[in-house]
Amino acid sequence: MTPRNVAIVGAGPAGLFAAEIIAAAGHRVTIYERMPSPARKFLLAGRGGLNLTHSEPIENFLTRYGPDAEKVRAIVEGFPPSALIDWANGLGAETFIGSSGRVFPRAMKASPLLRAWLRRLNEMGVIIKTRHRWSGFTPEGGHSFETPEGAIAISPDASLFALGGASWPKLGSDALWVETFKNAGIPVTPLEPANCGVLISWSEIFRSRFEGAALKRIAVNCAGATTRGEVIVTKTGLEGGAIYALIPQLRSALRAQQSVTLSIDLKPDVEHSVLAERLAKPRGKETLTNFLRKAAHLDPPALALLREAGTSLPAEADTLATRIKSVPLNVNGLSRIDRAISTAGGIDWAALSGDLMIRERPGMFAAGEMLDWEGPTGGYLLQATFATATHAATGLLTWLASTGSETSPHH
Repeated sequence: MTPRNVAIVGAGPAGLFAAEIIAAAGHRVTIYERMPSPARKFLLAGRGGLNLTHSEPIENFLTRYGPDAEKVRAIVEGFPPSALIDWANGLGAETFIGSSGRVFPRAMKASPLLRAWLRRLNEMGVIIKTRHRWSGFTPEGGHSFETPEGAIAISPDASLFALGGASWPKLGSDALWVETFKNAGIPVTPLEPANCGVLISWSEIFRSRFEGAALKRIAVNCAGATTRGEVIVTKTGLEGGAIYALIPQLRSALRAQQSVTLSIDLKPDVEHSVLAERLAKPRGKETLTNFLRKAAHLDPPALALLREAGTSLPAEADTLATRIKSVPLNVNGLSRIDRAISTAGGIDWAALSGDLMIRERPGMFAAGEMLDWEGPTGGYLLQATFATATHAATGLLTWLASTGSETSPHH
């Protein structure tokens, strides 16, 4: 096999992983990254504990991608959670499964894993060129970049895009590629916030007292979909895993109307009848707040949220139990896309071959968050990122093998 020149555009996890696969096959790989260092968003994601993937059965795992499950099914099955765990362990990450089923490296950070990964890539001969911002396609079918030394153009034998979405642009994902792709005739579904907070108009009293407080072990319902977990009260609304998983439903509902009602069950583990029975007991001289704290086991943030959702609490036990198990909150919108953890939308699947090659650009492939899929936090984002990188890199290798051994004039 004659080594070929391959360009990877973007040094996030998708780009780095694709580079590793392609270099392992014996090709010369150069990664072009606009930031001063690689994988900045990956590092930030790992600050609170790098959630690589999830240990649940693959059939359950795939349902977490919602309407996009069929798009990513074969791709994730081709590089399942067990494969990502084996790869991370091979870099010395020593993964473990947390109590929620999520998978983390023992160090609970991204930096040790990234250092080991970059060492491996360097040993494989992968070159990373930072401060190279992709600025478009060249008339000859290559790529142009803006660099501190001026504009350059390259004509690799094949290339793979891993430019990310539009969340946290200061870390590298600025979505400037979208218009360039669209102008080149490559359809792109508009990027929208995913895994983000929701906007709720709190009263000044609630906001000032409970901003930063956690609502634990709750269930959140929207448009018939329910999630469990924890949410955090923010200055502008709510965020957290239980909210993030409902963003697709909320986004769809908000397109049709200005505000959407979110329903929160403060006691999802207690049956309505049991809760009503507890609330029917005589209150005596206790204040309603104290009574609810003891009878319903509600902490101060939950009690305050209960009052926030209505001017007065119902006196009748059954009605009060209903309120506790279904606190209505009006959602007025979603947090800004640049504050989202990830984005929905991206290159339309119809614009891609089964190998994730861009139909309008033979020899150019795409992976990661650039593609039109979304998943919740909990390990599903990184798993699909690595899986699409594997799929696209494998497709690129197959394409190279089918195009002979001629190399392009320069890289």
